Amino acid sequence: ELEELEALNGTIDPACLQAPPLAIDIIKQLDGFEICLYSILTCMSCASLLLYLELCVFIYRKLPYPKKTTLIWINGAAPVIATMSCLGMWIPRAVMFTDMTSNSYFAVVVYKVLVLLVEELGGSNAFLARFSGKPFRISTGPCCCCCRCLPLVPMSRRMLFWLKIGSLQYAILKTALSVFSIVLWTNGNFDLSNTEITGAAIWINPFIGVLTITSLWPVAIVFMNVNVFLRSLNMISKYAMYQLVLVLSQLQTSIINILAMDGTIACAPPFSSQARGSTVLSQQMMIMEMFIITIVNYFLYHRRYDPVSFEEHDNEKNTNTKLQA
Repeated sequence: ELEELEALNGTIDPACLQAPPLAIDIIKQLDGFEICLYSILTCMSCASLLLYLELCVFIYRKLPYPKKTTLIWINGAAPVIATMSCLGMWIPRAVMFTDMTSNSYFAVVVYKVLVLLVEELGGSNAFLARFSGKPFRISTGPCCCCCRCLPLVPMSRRMLFWLKIGSLQYAILKTALSVFSIVLWTNGNFDLSNTEITGAAIWINPFIGVLTITSLWPVAIVFMNVNVFLRSLNMISKYAMYQLVLVLSQLQTSIINILAMDGTIACAPPFSSQARGSTVLSQQMMIMEMFIITIVNYFLYHRRYDPVSFEEHDNEKNTNTKLQA
């Protein structure tokens, strides 16, 4: 068996067993097609950032405080992820830093989406004045979408407080755990490919997964119960873009990393299997996807919407009730 292992190692390119290459090594080995590809992706990343900056100027000038700060945060998700992915594409050894920066930023965006839903309905006081005592359905994803037996919970100031805390905890703990993971990584204690029980990644990543699900649930609860009032603001489309960023930045990246660690993604010198998955495939796909989402968000948010009118919805509801009677 030892001889077979040595023979197998002899057929593997040494680059497939090494750390990700340096940026200068990538630049030296780029052929004509790869130069065009890297240039196009870099331009996409820069275009995403420029569109976002122009949108920030529009939001800052046209919309009132504090809604404008919330919208600036939310719209920054796609361009920030695209920019970090571009840096990770050119500097593969920095992928862990760029990914954790993107994930920490998006953790704040999750909380900001909940804040936006409340702000679009007039703020916390107006929200409570409208919905206090009204039953809210909590059997929503990602936690309890199948638990239809869960009772309706009346909205109150205390419930709104806990919904906000449920989303805010992810923004705080995700950032803290990201910093902690980087510290462990510099000391050689954090390795995504290490699946042993003594490895730090096997404990930190599942815990972050639980925090993610816990933070998404309050946002889904509020959205599913109030989205009927926000149709005039295109909130369903805006929420869909937020969900799409979530799936692409979290689920897609995790799947690619698992396939890379499993060896399903082939090694391509100077990239090992894991480096090719997390650096080449994941980062390049992310740039293209976030570029498209940035464009869609630009057209969704680059306009002024009329304030939400509860009277129109109530009149429509009363009319439907009379017709049914």
